Amino acid sequence: MGASKTEHFTEKQNQIATIAKALGHPARIAIIEYLLKVNECICGDIVNELPLAQPTVSQHLKELKNAGLIKGNIEGNAICYCIDETTFDVLKGYFSNIIAVTKNQKCC
Repeated sequence: MGASKTEHFTEKQNQIATIAKALGHPARIAIIEYLLKVNECICGDIVNELPLAQPTVSQHLKELKNAGLIKGNIEGNAICYCIDETTFDVLKGYFSNIIAVTKNQKCC
């Protein structure tokens, strides 16, 4: 979707699209699953967990953070990351609505 086209959609639609795009890579899913397992960690821990180079992991972390899926705090010269539950609540609401609306619908 071109940057100039996003203005034709609601803020909520653009937010969900941004989140979905950030979740559209298996490395990012693996990062989220790891953060859920350990609750919080530093970037180096994630690098040790994935078969990716540190700069690649950092780029994936940046994408997840920009989408609001994770948050990070600087501790010394390391950044500790954790899940941002607020954004996952948005996803939960979005998918819950889809399920509620389609539950009793008959498909064509």
